[in-house]
Parts: sequence; structure tokens; C-alpha cells
Amino acid sequence: MKRLIFAAFVLLISVAVFGQDPRAARFDSLFSALTIANSFNGNVLIAENGKVIFEKSYGLADESSKRPLNSGSVFELASVSKQFTAMGIVLLNKQGKLSYGDNISKYIPELDFYENITITNLLNHTSGLPDYMNLFEDKWDKTKFATNQDIVNEFLKHRPEVRFKPNERFEYSNTGYALLGLIIERVSGKSFGDFLQENIFKPLGMNNTLVYRSRYKPQKMKNYAYGYVQDSTGNKVLTDSFGKTFFTYYLDGIVGDGMVNSTARDLLKWDRALYGNKLADENDKKQIFQSSKTADGKENSYGFGWFITKNDTYGKIVNHGGGWAGYTTYIERHLINDKTVILLQNNSLPSTKLPIKEVRNILYNEPIKAESQIALTAEELDRYTGLYSNESFPLKIRIMNKDGRLHAQATGQNEIALDAFENHTFRFKPAGIKMVFNIEDKTFELNQGGMIILFKKE
Repeated sequence: MKRLIFAAFVLLISVAVFGQDPRAARFDSLFSALTIANSFNGNVLIAENGKVIFEKSYGLADESSKRPLNSGSVFELASVSKQFTAMGIVLLNKQGKLSYGDNISKYIPELDFYENITITNLLNHTSGLPDYMNLFEDKWDKTKFATNQDIVNEFLKHRPEVRFKPNERFEYSNTGYALLGLIIERVSGKSFGDFLQENIFKPLGMNNTLVYRSRYKPQKMKNYAYGYVQDSTGNKVLTDSFGKTFFTYYLDGIVGDGMVNSTARDLLKWDRALYGNKLADENDKKQIFQSSKTADGKENSYGFGWFITKNDTYGKIVNHGGGWAGYTTYIERHLINDKTVILLQNNSLPSTKLPIKEVRNILYNEPIKAESQIALTAEELDRYTGLYSNESFPLKIRIMNKDGRLHAQATGQNEIALDAFENHTFRFKPAGIKMVFNIEDKTFELNQGGMIILFKKE
């Protein structure tokens, strides 16, 4: 999930249609309320057994012209792109052109000093390779666009140390999928975009889906949804307004970890194809949607481009979110019950939300469950305090106990007050921030806009 951009605000205007399913009115009420609260701006598509039961657009595709979103609006998918990269690798494996157990140095010999890292390690985020974005922020000449080959060149030049040995543990890293994008190009002899177009998008009739880098290789796009963030003055702006040295600009040449652009309807075609054998057979899909155990004995709930969970009520769920350059995207598939949720937003603001829990409640005809806040003593709150960091994330977060309430402050940002809930969970609802602490491990997971980042106390 390329780095999440923290920002905030706006919108209204809704267009589109939805069917007569009795749940449709509940969905519309949910997303209309979020739109009014400046927490949702995008397209919603929810299907059951392949049939659309709710589809609607909320908000604008272009703030300057006030052009509204519609069912054909094209969004940048951010890290939802990773499932297509993974499928590209699966297809090359089926063609006998590579094996999952191959060392990456077979295809990228420049990185042969990284020993025993396999294609599988890249696919399920167990390689130990550090995220390239921090390296480029520190070392890259930001007057130039970076490409996948530049990642290899910079890693060869600076040789950043692995964060752990291959398969020692899971750690989400964009580097792995950028390298997979390069491997696809080297093995197939085609550009990443052309390979996906010829082998996935065209065969599935995904006619509005493509690999598109709007800054690196601009082209005329019809019905495009522009991505918006909030600037320091509170205005909604395009990330390009921050200049060419802003990371979403100079990293625009990199593919594999992002840069697939699509519509909700095309993603439904993708969803349906994954129930058949047109692209991948049952053995392939078993690997794609299979979790594994890392050397530390923990379950790695990530397959090939999908997060994997099991739920007593909903069955096996595979999903992925993304956040990048003003876009907040999400797809979720309930494999046993054949339910599909597609949420594409062209806002990435502090107020932006992905109401996954509420959508699930409505899908299964459950009441929307409101969490109950709890009160904690000063001694209980002190267990969470400290300075937390993640080496692959540029900001540190200090957790403080002030006036009987936890507060969080990220580097260079304003302090926010957190509400306490059960199971070591704290929330800042205006920005859709959720923090789940593990007292024993001295860590917490930050969840915002579909992205999950693990922070550890220093």
C-alpha cells in the first residue's frame, strides 16, 4: 500500500443507481451520512453471487470543474494493484518461465548480495528488504523520475541492510512488489503495463483498466477521477501542487506496487474471474489465497497480493486496501459466501473513512454495531505511553497520558486525543484512525484508510 497520505475534507453530490435489494437503502444511508460528514468521496459497488445489489457514486471527480463521479469513473488503485502483479507472476509460473522458489538473483543478478530471497518472499512480504521509499527520500535526485530499474541501481549503490532474514517474519514492503514488476518485465520481454493488458485486462474484458502513470507518461484520459489531499491551509488540492520534489511525483515511474487504474465495474469482472479457471486453476488459487507461517511461528495472513482472514460469521475473507496520491481504495471478497465489496475513493483526507465493519453488518443483515468506549485509570493508560517508530515509515508517534486520556502526536503534526475501547484499542474518529496495542510486544498497529502499519516502542 504505497505510503498513506494524511490529509482532510469535503464533498457532496451523488449520482448512480442501485437495485431493489432491501439492503440497498441501508447502504445508501451509510454512505450518504459519510459523504455529508466529509468522510467519503467515491464509488461503491457491492455484489452477492456476482449480482450487483448496490452501486452508487458520491461526490466529484474533478473539484475545479465540479464534474461528478459516475459508475465509469477511473481511479488509481494504489496498492490494490498488487493483486494484479501477483497474478502476473502466477501466469509466468504457469507458462514455465519462472518458479516461486527461484532466488530473485536469477532474474535480478545485480542484487545477488541479498542471499536466499525467493519470489515467494517478495509475494508474501517476508523478504526482509527495506521499503525503497525511505531510501529514495534520502538519496534520490528528485529532479528525475525514478523507475523500477532505479530501485535496483540504488540498492546496489547503497546496499541497505535487510531488516531480517528471509521468512523470519512478515513486514509489508513496497520494494518486493516493485521488484516483482521488474521481474515480470525481464522474464516476459514486455513492459509491465503491456503484459497485464495482454494477459489479464483484455482477456477479462476489463476495458477501462490500464497501468497509468499520469506524471511519468501522461496521456489523455476520459472520465478520470483526480486524487485529492488537504494542504497545510485546509484546502483540498492535487498532490502535484506540492511540486516535483514531492514523493508522489518523482516516484511516479515505478510500477508493480501500484499504478493500476480501474473502475468498480472492471474490478467486479476481476472478482468473477477469480471464481473461475480462465486465468488461474484451483491449485493456483489455493496458493494465491493461502496464508503461511514464518520462522517465528506466527501466521502470515498474506497470500499472493491479498490479505487473508477467517471469520466465524463471514467465512474466509481476502482483501486489500491502498492509499496513494489522493486515492483511498479497497476490495474485499468473501470466498465462501460469494460477497464482494469495492470502494474506490479519490480523496485521502484525515476525515476519509472505509466503513468496512458497517458494510459487513449490512451485507449479513446485522445491526450496525456501535463500539462502547471504556474508562481507564491513569496506571492503565501509562502502559501504552512512549515513543513508537517503524523504520519504513518517516514519522515517529509519541503516545502520552494527559488529563486521564491517551494523546498521540506524530512528528511535525498536531496532537490528537484518543478514545479508549476494549481489547487495547484506541480511536481518533474524525480521521478514521485506529490503534491496537500489544502490551507484551510493546507495539501498536496503526490502521487508517485501509493501511496497517506496525509501530514498536523505542
